[in-house]
Amino acid sequence: MSLRINELCVNCDVCEPVCPNKAISQGETIYVIDPARCTECVGHFDEPQCVVVCPVECIDPDPAHPETETDLLAKLRRLEEESTE
Repeated sequence: MSLRINELCVNCDVCEPVCPNKAISQGETIYVIDPARCTECVGHFDEPQCVVVCPVECIDPDPAHPETETDLLAKLRRLEEESTE
């Protein structure tokens, strides 16, 4: 399942640089996570790095994008293939 940043975000800028898939960017008012790029750090780390560093605990699972670990690994492979093209 992709993650999402909720309205508690204080724009502290710590989540964006730790995302290995570059899924986090500044939105209109708060940071946002691109569900097409978020793998919850599966294949990179044991836990999502944005969640680890977030000081206000504003990152939640996104129920609109349910995915299994297998789905997340497949997404990671696709992202890696796209980056080598």
